Amino acid sequence: RYPGKMAAVEECSVPPRWRSISLTHVEYPQGDLTGELLAYSSLLPIFILVGFVTLIVFKRELHTISFFGGLILNEGVNWVLKHILREPRPCEGAHVTLTTEYGMPSSHSQFIWFFFVYSFLFLYLRMHQTNNAKCLELLWRHILSICLLTVAFSVSYSRVYLLYHSWSQVIYGGVAGSIIGVFWFFFTQELLTPLFPKIAAWPISEFFLIRDTSLIPNILWFEYTVTRSEARNRQRKLGTKLQ
Repeated sequence: RYPGKMAAVEECSVPPRWRSISLTHVEYPQGDLTGELLAYSSLLPIFILVGFVTLIVFKRELHTISFFGGLILNEGVNWVLKHILREPRPCEGAHVTLTTEYGMPSSHSQFIWFFFVYSFLFLYLRMHQTNNAKCLELLWRHILSICLLTVAFSVSYSRVYLLYHSWSQVIYGGVAGSIIGVFWFFFTQELLTPLFPKIAAWPISEFFLIRDTSLIPNILWFEYTVTRSEARNRQRKLGTKLQ
């Protein structure tokens, strides 16, 4: 009756099994609003990584690249620990798509606590050394730290609530991420940062426009004032030409 449609069906070769990309595949109990919100919070590490790649592409700043390198190192350590300890996840079979069957330590917990600890040390140690801290500046640091801490607890709790990890797997992941975060911060601050001016002067760094802004206390304010000043100068020159 429909020969064209029948031929298309016969020519279609369907693989026997399909696999989904489980990197962003998070399951939660149907109809559970809390579970749905926690599932979205569980995706925050992916959003953070995308944010870092975006910053590196558009800013090309050495400290941001170093921070991102620490996150990658942290993920590598997590993979090694999982395959050494080989502790299974709780409620085996509860989730269909998983990147690995091992759960100790939790990679999400280790990632987010590395991010929090490094960011916390950056806010209170590195920025404190280069800025004359005022009340308003201290206030936004405190608020940002509380927000980051809330995010870290939210991501960690989501892995237990959604039955991807046990409490021990999440706690040990948090401890591992915090330790690596402290190590990488001081490694960057004491060993890498003094080398940034030399690295920024390399021909390959100049070719890719990689820069060192470690001596600038407030890069956002610096970029704003420089851009505003340059825009005014160009506007003034343009006005002179038109006259």
